[in-house]
Amino acid sequence: MTDLAIHSVDGDIADTLCDQVRTAYEARTPLRIVGGDTRAFYGRAVEGQELCLAEHSGIVAYDPVELVVTVRAGTRLDALQSALAEHHQMLPFEPPVFGAQSTIGGAVATGLSGPRRPWAGAARDFVLGTRVITQEGKLLRFGGEVMKNVAGYDLSRLMTGAQGTLGVLADISFKVLPIPTASHCLRLAMSLEDALGKLAELGRQPLPITAAAWHAGELFIRLEGGESSVKATRERLGGEALDAEFWTSLRDHTLDFFTLAEGQALWRLSLPPHTPPLSLDIADADIFYDWAGSQRWVKTALDAKTLRDACQAAGGHATCYTPEAQGGAAEPFTPLNAVVEKYHRHLKTQLDAHGIFNPGRLYAAF
Repeated sequence: MTDLAIHSVDGDIADTLCDQVRTAYEARTPLRIVGGDTRAFYGRAVEGQELCLAEHSGIVAYDPVELVVTVRAGTRLDALQSALAEHHQMLPFEPPVFGAQSTIGGAVATGLSGPRRPWAGAARDFVLGTRVITQEGKLLRFGGEVMKNVAGYDLSRLMTGAQGTLGVLADISFKVLPIPTASHCLRLAMSLEDALGKLAELGRQPLPITAAAWHAGELFIRLEGGESSVKATRERLGGEALDAEFWTSLRDHTLDFFTLAEGQALWRLSLPPHTPPLSLDIADADIFYDWAGSQRWVKTALDAKTLRDACQAAGGHATCYTPEAQGGAAEPFTPLNAVVEKYHRHLKTQLDAHGIFNPGRLYAAF
């Protein structure tokens, strides 16, 4: 028999939220959508009436056998992760937790993933379905609770990373996975050039690597999987043991690296796999190579154009994680080209005709 757990904890305030959205739509009042408000730094500041989802929380349904959980958007990440851990399961995309009030709705809305992302998948890869409050204040369901349950436009995954600009996430269904039975973390003294070469070599082999990073002359690797596989790879790679909390601290930006000096801003460079070091004049910068080098955290006073030009030349893009009020870029996200902007505008018009959902959060124009 399926071990199905249904919870009615916390509260369902979907009707109240729908009423608030409907009123805002009729009055054309901008809304600032808030859960735990721990990710306010990510994106442009929003001016509007607060729509708070913190009380719309709790696990609606959880089936550990089918590896599916449905949860309200205001549910705190730590509560959801604890419930999953009781059944030795986890959210595979390893969402960052930027404070005790971090919610699962905020994690999906920002679309951010942790160190495991290149090996397990991104947040949108594990979203099965959602209930969304539309501009007219209607509560509609998209997707379902199985991986192949989408006919037509996949609005559920479209909401992932949209930062609430297309609608209000009310409930979200996820595919979850078992926590690996064995784990070992290690560190190796190694130059950046050697580390990038080593990671490219290891990436072509069926090894149980689920995280890889480099900083200040050290390569960090996490191994997860079966006992024998982890043991064999650990013996092969050698190195010193590394506390597993290192990856949690990297995920949540609590490593010492993420402390900024005066005049610095934190940037995330997203680049194709195996991209060599960029040709930047970054004598004042400190760089942390994550995701085997595909994601690079840069602390620098360099201007946005210099960073973005270098990333674009390499086939990537740059995002500023420091708010403009604290010395970050006025436009945190890479400007869209004309064709992509056209489609963004069209989509925004269809789903948010009066521009009430987090206006200006992604780009000043919409």
